Amino acid sequence: MAIKLYSYWRSTAAYRVRLALNLKGLEFETISVSLAPGKSEHRQDDYRSRNPQMLVPFLEDGEFGVGQSQAILEYLEETYPEPALLPSSAEQRAAVRSFSSSICCDIHPLNNLRVLLYLQGELDVTDEQRDTWYAHWIYEGFRAAEITATACDGPFVFGESASFADACLIPQMYNARRFKVPLDDFPRLVAIEKHCNARPEFQDALPENQPDCV
Repeated sequence: MAIKLYSYWRSTAAYRVRLALNLKGLEFETISVSLAPGKSEHRQDDYRSRNPQMLVPFLEDGEFGVGQSQAILEYLEETYPEPALLPSSAEQRAAVRSFSSSICCDIHPLNNLRVLLYLQGELDVTDEQRDTWYAHWIYEGFRAAEITATACDGPFVFGESASFADACLIPQMYNARRFKVPLDDFPRLVAIEKHCNARPEFQDALPENQPDCV
Protein backbone atom coordinates (compact mmCIF):
# COMPACT_ATOMS: atom_id res chain seq x y z
CA MET A 1 0.00 0.00 0.00
CA ALA A 2 1.14 3.54 -0.73
CA ILE A 3 2.67 5.75 1.92
CA LYS A 4 0.35 8.58 2.94
CA LEU A 5 1.59 11.79 4.49
CA TYR A 6 -0.97 13.94 6.28
CA SER A 7 0.55 17.34 5.87
CA TYR A 8 0.11 21.11 5.72
CA TRP A 9 2.21 23.04 3.24
CA ARG A 10 3.58 25.48 5.82
CA SER A 11 4.23 22.90 8.52
CA THR A 12 7.92 22.82 9.36
CA ALA A 13 7.67 19.30 10.77
CA ALA A 14 5.91 18.03 7.64
CA TYR A 15 8.62 19.70 5.54
CA ARG A 16 11.24 17.57 7.34
CA VAL A 17 9.35 14.39 6.54
CA ARG A 18 8.89 15.35 2.88
CA LEU A 19 12.63 15.80 2.64
CA ALA A 20 13.33 12.40 4.18
CA LEU A 21 10.84 10.71 1.85
CA ASN A 22 12.34 12.46 -1.18
CA LEU A 23 15.92 11.70 -0.19
CA LYS A 24 15.01 8.04 0.14
CA GLY A 25 13.23 8.08 -3.19
CA LEU A 26 9.94 6.93 -1.68
CA GLU A 27 6.67 7.66 -3.42
CA PHE A 28 3.93 9.02 -1.18
CA GLU A 29 0.51 10.58 -1.33
CA THR A 30 0.06 13.96 0.33
CA ILE A 31 -3.22 14.45 2.17
CA SER A 32 -3.77 18.06 3.14
CA VAL A 33 -4.79 18.90 6.70
CA SER A 34 -5.16 22.64 6.95
CA LEU A 35 -3.87 24.30 10.11
CA ALA A 36 -5.06 27.71 8.94
CA PRO A 37 -7.16 29.67 11.46
CA GLY A 38 -10.79 29.35 10.49
CA LYS A 39 -10.28 25.90 8.96
CA SER A 40 -8.33 24.00 11.64
CA GLU A 41 -8.90 20.65 9.95
CA HIS A 42 -6.44 19.08 12.39
CA ARG A 43 -9.02 19.58 15.15
CA GLN A 44 -11.89 17.90 13.38
CA ASP A 45 -13.12 14.51 14.57
CA ASP A 46 -12.01 12.61 11.47
CA TYR A 47 -8.38 13.63 11.86
CA ARG A 48 -8.44 13.46 15.66
CA SER A 49 -9.49 9.81 15.46
CA ARG A 50 -6.38 9.17 13.38
CA ASN A 51 -3.98 11.30 15.40
CA PRO A 52 -5.16 12.25 18.93
CA GLN A 53 -2.39 14.87 19.17
CA MET A 54 -4.14 16.77 16.37
CA LEU A 55 -0.81 17.74 14.82
CA VAL A 56 0.85 17.25 11.46
CA PRO A 57 2.64 15.41 10.05
CA PHE A 58 1.14 11.97 10.41
CA LEU A 59 2.46 9.14 8.27
CA GLU A 60 0.60 6.00 7.29
CA ASP A 61 2.48 3.08 5.76
CA GLY A 62 -0.04 0.36 5.10
CA GLU A 63 -1.78 -0.41 8.37
CA PHE A 64 0.82 1.40 10.47
CA GLY A 65 0.51 5.05 11.43
CA VAL A 66 2.84 7.33 13.39
CA GLY A 67 3.06 11.02 14.25
CA GLN A 68 5.90 13.31 15.35
CA SER A 69 8.47 14.11 12.66
CA GLN A 70 11.52 12.70 14.43
CA ALA A 71 9.74 9.40 15.12
CA ILE A 72 8.70 9.30 11.46
CA LEU A 73 12.28 9.89 10.32
CA GLU A 74 13.49 7.06 12.54
CA TYR A 75 10.74 4.75 11.24
CA LEU A 76 11.66 5.50 7.64
CA GLU A 77 15.35 4.89 8.34
CA GLU A 78 14.66 1.52 9.91
CA THR A 79 12.04 0.41 7.41
CA TYR A 80 13.68 1.77 4.25
CA PRO A 81 17.39 1.81 5.14
CA GLU A 82 18.75 2.74 1.70
CA PRO A 83 19.89 5.34 1.04
CA ALA A 84 20.83 5.89 4.65
CA LEU A 85 20.13 9.21 6.35
CA LEU A 86 22.17 8.25 9.40
CA PRO A 87 25.92 7.53 9.40
CA SER A 88 27.35 4.07 9.99
CA SER A 89 29.03 4.61 13.36
CA ALA A 90 27.23 5.01 16.68
CA GLU A 91 29.22 8.16 17.43
CA GLN A 92 28.29 9.83 14.15
CA ARG A 93 24.65 8.80 14.47
CA ALA A 94 24.54 10.35 17.93
CA ALA A 95 26.04 13.58 16.55
CA VAL A 96 23.43 13.78 13.77
CA ARG A 97 20.59 13.10 16.20
CA SER A 98 21.92 15.71 18.61
CA PHE A 99 22.08 18.37 15.89
CA SER A 100 18.59 17.44 14.68
CA SER A 101 17.13 17.56 18.17
CA SER A 102 18.64 20.99 18.80
CA ILE A 103 16.42 22.25 16.00
CA CYS A 104 13.33 20.08 16.48
CA CYS A 105 13.24 20.34 20.28
CA ASP A 106 14.91 23.66 21.13
CA ILE A 107 14.17 26.08 18.27
CA HIS A 108 11.04 24.98 16.47
CA PRO A 109 8.66 24.39 19.44
CA LEU A 110 9.21 27.96 20.66
CA ASN A 111 8.47 29.37 17.21
CA ASN A 112 5.65 27.06 16.21
CA LEU A 113 2.38 28.48 14.85
CA ARG A 114 0.34 27.67 17.94
CA VAL A 115 2.92 29.43 20.14
CA LEU A 116 2.90 32.53 17.93
CA LEU A 117 -0.90 32.58 17.90
CA TYR A 118 -0.94 32.31 21.70
CA LEU A 119 1.53 35.18 22.01
CA GLN A 120 -0.60 37.39 19.81
CA GLY A 121 -4.00 36.24 21.01
CA GLU A 122 -3.75 35.53 24.72
CA LEU A 123 -0.77 37.76 25.57
CA ASP A 124 -1.61 40.50 23.06
CA VAL A 125 1.95 41.02 21.84
CA THR A 126 2.54 43.21 18.80
CA ASP A 127 3.82 41.92 15.46
CA GLU A 128 7.19 43.50 16.26
CA GLN A 129 7.37 41.76 19.63
CA ARG A 130 6.40 38.45 18.01
CA ASP A 131 9.14 38.80 15.42
CA THR A 132 11.68 39.72 18.11
CA TRP A 133 10.71 36.55 19.99
CA TYR A 134 11.06 34.51 16.81
CA ALA A 135 14.49 35.91 15.92
CA HIS A 136 15.80 35.45 19.46
CA TRP A 137 15.25 31.69 19.42
CA ILE A 138 16.63 31.38 15.89
CA TYR A 139 19.83 33.10 17.01
CA GLU A 140 20.09 31.03 20.17
CA GLY A 141 19.87 27.78 18.23
CA PHE A 142 21.77 28.74 15.09
CA ARG A 143 24.82 29.94 17.02
CA ALA A 144 25.46 26.39 18.23
CA ALA A 145 24.42 24.84 14.90
CA GLU A 146 26.91 27.04 13.04
CA ILE A 147 29.78 25.89 15.29
CA THR A 148 28.85 22.22 14.91
CA ALA A 149 28.46 22.43 11.14
CA THR A 150 31.69 24.43 10.70
CA ALA A 151 33.63 21.64 12.40
CA CYS A 152 32.59 19.26 9.60
CA ASP A 153 33.78 19.21 6.00
CA GLY A 154 31.56 18.68 3.00
CA PRO A 155 28.51 20.30 1.41
CA PHE A 156 26.04 18.89 3.94
CA VAL A 157 25.94 19.39 7.70
CA PHE A 158 27.87 16.20 8.34
CA GLY A 159 29.98 15.68 5.26
CA GLU A 160 29.31 14.36 1.79
CA SER A 161 25.87 12.83 2.34
CA ALA A 162 22.53 14.25 3.38
CA SER A 163 21.26 13.18 6.78
CA PHE A 164 18.53 13.86 9.31
CA ALA A 165 20.51 17.00 10.13
CA ASP A 166 19.91 18.54 6.71
CA ALA A 167 16.25 17.48 6.70
CA CYS A 168 15.82 19.38 9.99
CA LEU A 169 18.03 22.38 9.22
CA ILE A 170 16.65 23.41 5.82
CA PRO A 171 13.02 23.93 6.96
CA GLN A 172 14.27 26.05 9.86
CA MET A 173 16.37 28.14 7.48
CA TYR A 174 13.25 28.61 5.36
CA ASN A 175 11.36 29.85 8.42
CA ALA A 176 14.15 32.22 9.38
CA ARG A 177 13.99 33.81 5.95
CA ARG A 178 10.21 33.94 6.05
CA PHE A 179 10.42 36.02 9.23
CA LYS A 180 13.27 38.09 7.79
CA VAL A 181 15.82 37.00 10.39
CA PRO A 182 19.31 38.15 9.29
CA LEU A 183 21.61 35.19 8.69
CA ASP A 184 24.93 37.00 8.21
CA ASP A 185 26.36 35.38 11.34
CA PHE A 186 25.78 31.89 9.99
CA PRO A 187 27.76 31.55 6.72
CA ARG A 188 28.24 27.80 7.03
CA LEU A 189 24.51 27.20 7.48
CA VAL A 190 23.75 29.46 4.52
CA ALA A 191 26.24 27.54 2.35
CA ILE A 192 24.62 24.23 3.31
CA GLU A 193 21.20 25.69 2.55
CA LYS A 194 22.34 26.84 -0.90
CA HIS A 195 23.80 23.43 -1.73
CA CYS A 196 20.76 21.53 -0.54
CA ASN A 197 18.20 23.74 -2.25
CA ALA A 198 19.91 23.23 -5.59
CA ARG A 199 18.97 19.55 -5.44
CA PRO A 200 15.61 18.34 -6.79
CA GLU A 201 14.76 16.41 -3.60
CA PHE A 202 14.89 19.66 -1.66
CA GLN A 203 13.19 21.75 -4.32
CA ASP A 204 10.25 19.34 -4.51
CA ALA A 205 9.79 19.58 -0.74
CA LEU A 206 9.57 23.38 -0.63
CA PRO A 207 6.33 24.66 0.89
CA GLU A 208 5.38 26.62 -2.23
CA ASN A 209 5.70 23.45 -4.31
CA GLN A 210 3.06 21.55 -2.30
CA PRO A 211 -0.39 20.83 -3.74
CA ASP A 212 -2.18 22.64 -0.89
CA CYS A 213 -0.07 25.81 -1.09
CA VAL A 214 -2.29 28.88 -1.03
